[in-house]
Amino acid sequence: MKNILCVCGLGQGSSLLLRMNVEEVLKEMGIKANVDNADVSSASSMKADYIISNKVFAGEIRSDAKKIFVENYFDKDEIRSALSKELL
Repeated sequence: MKNILCVCGLGQGSSLLLRMNVEEVLKEMGIKANVDNADVSSASSMKADYIISNKVFAGEIRSDAKKIFVENYFDKDEIRSALSKELL
């Protein structure tokens, strides 16, 4: 099972909303994964296969995980498209 980490600047509101949308999209796609959320600083020390975030944080995320970037954390179609390219 894949480990997915949703990342935003502070790790509170935006990353939690992204996490909820990612979990919903993954469920619709029939993909099982462990999904968590964190702030940019903590993401570097957390184990993940994929990190989903916004390009604004690209230079701050220090991790070997595969990065997936979305512009709108609320756009499930964008999230689905980004996940499909990497997970299917």
